[in-house]
Amino acid sequence: MSTAHEWFKSSYSGSDGGNCLEVAYTRPESATRPATVHLRDSKNPDGPTFTTTPAAWTAFTAYAAES
Repeated sequence: MSTAHEWFKSSYSGSDGGNCLEVAYTRPESATRPATVHLRDSKNPDGPTFTTTPAAWTAFTAYAAES
């Protein structure tokens, strides 16, 4: 059975409709940490998505914060 993801934008995203990345987490039923991280372009919600591991997402966001 497939369930819809609960997508969200960063609290740093503005409301002007600019370039935003949306994120959704998939969690196993009994876990509090995500099993997968899903990403999509907020301007194209029906378009393609990218799925990655929590470890890779954490590494990416840490790198991006340094830049």
